[in-house]
Amino acid sequence: MPMNSFDDYPMSWKLDRRRLARPYYRSIADAMEHDVINGVLEPNTKLPPQRELADFLDVNLSTVTRAYKTCELKGLIYATIGKGTYVSSKNRSENVLLQNDKTTKIIELGTIQPFYQLNSIVVKTAQKLFEKPYAMNLLEYVQPLDSTKYLESARLWFEKFNLEISTDNIIFTSGGQNALSIALISLFQPGDKIAVDCYTYPNFIGLANLLRIQLIPIQLDDWGMLPEELERNCRTTNLKGIYLMPSCSNPTNLTMPMERRKQLATVIKRYDLILIEDDTYSFLLPGLYLPFAAQIPDQTVYICGTSKSICAGLRVAFMAFPDRMSALLSNGAYYANLKTPTVNIEIIAELITSGLADQIIEKKIQLAKERNSIYKKYFPDADHFNEISLFQWLALPGDIDSLQAESASKKQGVRILSSQKFAVGATDKYSHVRLATCSPKNVEELEKGLGIIRKIIDENSHIAAKSEFIV
Repeated sequence: MPMNSFDDYPMSWKLDRRRLARPYYRSIADAMEHDVINGVLEPNTKLPPQRELADFLDVNLSTVTRAYKTCELKGLIYATIGKGTYVSSKNRSENVLLQNDKTTKIIELGTIQPFYQLNSIVVKTAQKLFEKPYAMNLLEYVQPLDSTKYLESARLWFEKFNLEISTDNIIFTSGGQNALSIALISLFQPGDKIAVDCYTYPNFIGLANLLRIQLIPIQLDDWGMLPEELERNCRTTNLKGIYLMPSCSNPTNLTMPMERRKQLATVIKRYDLILIEDDTYSFLLPGLYLPFAAQIPDQTVYICGTSKSICAGLRVAFMAFPDRMSALLSNGAYYANLKTPTVNIEIIAELITSGLADQIIEKKIQLAKERNSIYKKYFPDADHFNEISLFQWLALPGDIDSLQAESASKKQGVRILSSQKFAVGATDKYSHVRLATCSPKNVEELEKGLGIIRKIIDENSHIAAKSEFIV
């Protein structure tokens, strides 16, 4: 079809043919990325069908297909079978983890700040350690002074979660985020596909996009990822791995029962997938569940951070892995230079071996129960309620958009997170917000924040889709 035969044809996105340069697919992908990032293409905009855009630009269909795939790997767009391709809603969303807004008074229910008041126990431990004769050595740029001691503390930590791991199969990382980076860098290549829950940890989404690894969303029910959906995707998609948070999953708050874990383990083993098991919140359920790493150890990279359970600022996580992945993960950690400061490991090891870590966890669980009882008072009919979690996953009435709810709450001084920040692929029919009940400074602040959110929802729950909320 001549390229000017339908210049006036209505299309959601057009590109000036004169802007194309070889390779054409890269020009198209770069232009689309520019328009997505700069707001020319709004979130959830349906893009032109690939054949239609190819006809308009007078290029091969394969060229447009490659351009779309390039943008999909970057997380800029997503495809829904039978419906089309859409602009991702996360590209222009606010990154609350990069904020340092100390001047504005805002009630924090967005980022998870796991009861910072308990850091006083950590401070006292650190003070005692700095009085020891070897304290100066803790600040050197070297490998840990006594890695045997540190590895043993990690082994003891894993035992709390029903996991027997040799110290030869453990490394330290600077937090769970770095552990995920090491796993992805070491075990996957650009273009590889990893199965995830349709709502999952946003930093994992960002890492995968950065490394050009494609995430394949799998539907879930009240018990977690559906085994039959995972198996269907294994048959139809060349999956290489899977990422799961089986305990108090972020953001949905779901804890996977043992029967579901066994069903998923069977599928993972059958299709030889690499499992990244992120057990960050397992400390809330000590000893109650058997990790995937204990069921299918040869296929599992097990990550258990201490940022949420012990101290966020120290940023120490433990990674366990099978022998066959040892060289790859060790090299990945070394060459990415993701070393954990020795002083941080020393403090964490002391807290674990002294039993103080257990005391911190007990107090966090107690505080979580108190905070969540207050949440239940404001949202008595909320589903997915978890009395010991650090956050809650609140379903909104059907006519309330979660991004609008997030914006309206911020205008009234409360930060919450829209479900769109956690979504992989098309999840339009669901609308939730995540509320970090652990983060407000005190109970009074929590009550105030929840009251504001409750009022916003009540005032807007019967209003059809609008461009503005009542605030």
